Amino acid sequence: MQTATIATLIAVALGIVLAGWMFYYRGWGRGLWDGILTLPLVLPPTVVGFLLLWLLGRRGPLGQLLGSLDITVIFSWWATVIAAAIVAIPLVYRASLGAFHQVDPDLLAIARTLGASEGRVFRQVLLPLAWPGILAGTILAFARALGEFGATLMVAGSIPGRTQTLPIAIYLAAAEGKTNLALAWVGLMVALGLGTIALLNYTTDRNRSHPVIDRWTGSRLDDARLDNARLKSSRGDASGSCLQTAATDRPSAWDPTLQVSIDHPLASFNLSLAFQSPPQPLGILGASGSGKTMTLRCLAGLETPQRGQIVVKQRVLLDRDRGLNVPSQQRRVGLVLQNYALFPHLSVAQNIAFGLQHCAGGDRHKQVRHYLQQFQLSGLENRYPRQLSGGQQQRVALARALAPGPDVLLLDEPLSALDSHLRGQVEELLRTTCATYPGPVIWVTHCLEELYRCCPQVVVLDRGRVIAQGETAHLFEQPPNVETARLMGCQNLSRLALVPGSSPPAPYHALDWGCHLGPFWESRDREFGSDRSHPSHVGIYGHHLSLSATPTPQGLPCWLHRTRPHPHHITVWVRLSSDPVTALLQVTLSPQQWSQVADHPQPWCLNFEPQHLIWMVPAPQQTQSSVDPLHWEPWDHLP
Repeated sequence: MQTATIATLIAVALGIVLAGWMFYYRGWGRGLWDGILTLPLVLPPTVVGFLLLWLLGRRGPLGQLLGSLDITVIFSWWATVIAAAIVAIPLVYRASLGAFHQVDPDLLAIARTLGASEGRVFRQVLLPLAWPGILAGTILAFARALGEFGATLMVAGSIPGRTQTLPIAIYLAAAEGKTNLALAWVGLMVALGLGTIALLNYTTDRNRSHPVIDRWTGSRLDDARLDNARLKSSRGDASGSCLQTAATDRPSAWDPTLQVSIDHPLASFNLSLAFQSPPQPLGILGASGSGKTMTLRCLAGLETPQRGQIVVKQRVLLDRDRGLNVPSQQRRVGLVLQNYALFPHLSVAQNIAFGLQHCAGGDRHKQVRHYLQQFQLSGLENRYPRQLSGGQQQRVALARALAPGPDVLLLDEPLSALDSHLRGQVEELLRTTCATYPGPVIWVTHCLEELYRCCPQVVVLDRGRVIAQGETAHLFEQPPNVETARLMGCQNLSRLALVPGSSPPAPYHALDWGCHLGPFWESRDREFGSDRSHPSHVGIYGHHLSLSATPTPQGLPCWLHRTRPHPHHITVWVRLSSDPVTALLQVTLSPQQWSQVADHPQPWCLNFEPQHLIWMVPAPQQTQSSVDPLHWEPWDHLP
């Protein structure tokens, strides 16, 4: 027992350290090092014992060194410990490494943006979350050390009272015909094995329903009050003020407090963009996989662009030309992820306090109390993330990001995981928070309503490139190109071509809709002014179209294709021709408007609103390779 216990303690210490090193190591020969550390697990024990005997023997490399110091290891009690530890270390190493890889990488990323050093991330995030796996590896290591036979016999022999272990004692008893004694030893080992398994199960069940314990004082917390918890810094009490609070008044002038220009190669495209933002919410809109989240990761220092520069409030965070790259821990960036990434092993108060490690105990306590009250979390401070609703988790994540006083706030689709009821409540909270936040806010979203209400400015991404940027309301009203129009929710798009035999200014032919836009040419003049460059596409939102049962002077005949009812409106798809090749136009009608045409014979009349037609030019540096007809060159397909 003594030998197995000491060997297990050695194996756990070395196994965790080696697993942590391998988890972070990205250098040469990683697979080779992993194979060497795992090798004792797959080699026969006698082979391991022989290698130890050669290494520690009188003529071995280490044996000669130890002999010069008058130290003998072979055939000593320490030889049994070393043999048992060597065969047990791979079990702890593999279990720990596997457990480390199971920890959500977002949790580690968030910890770094909150200013935690790699050592603190390992101690306070990675190690606690991986502890169940490490504990399982420890149990296996103890069982392996307890049952070690071959390697021990090779390097320690079987000296009664000195190097004889339980497995060797069982072997000798059986060899001498002492069956009852061998059975007694076997029964003891079985009892020890069952006891360790029961202890593992008990510990696991206890971890699932443990009482809330303050991380710093070790005392049990009362769910009603936070005042009983003394939040002391994990680095010890510090003196001085906790935070230097920035002014809450926004500059009246357009001050680009965030400037970004980066180039970062990805698997399918290059993230190559440049934009700047005043201290107000800037939305980033794009399709899935367009580079929105990667942009935030580059801003937070979790990814390093190949080229570029990032400046926040005249503080350079990245300048590859100068070789400057401020670590994530020092960037003072607040990050809120889509899945919130709350530390599951920490309470609400401890999550908020995580980024305040530089604060004195009293200041830290005041800051936590302040954010608990500001985000309506009072009374929930001692609960764990698993005990919170989605809206509560989102508020905790936002409070945690703001508590250290970041220079820039990054929101990665913060409302996407909420239902419609909670979305409205939390959106209002976010809008209020952003209105008083003194720094720039980058808000990644794919929700158009959320973008329109919360972000006065927007940057539109398509496959890693900025294809439009400006005031959100203006880009909704007049998207400059087809890709932006699609992302802004414009349902009806068509290629344009000049009517044959005419020259500009002259009516256009909408190739995909199958109609001439002669009556609406004046709207094009208003939009383009004296610029006589040809627009390549035209579009119109579905709610800017209407249907009537009787013809109108500027209406076009149409035929119904299908309808789709919604709780408060009806979507109607029509064609301007009986030819099935022509594209469908989508019309959004109220139930009352639909009832006025639904029972009338077709064709109906589709009414265009000239002032709502959107004239578009090709997107800059087009990257789309789709065969979608909206991306064909219109001048090659004149009728």
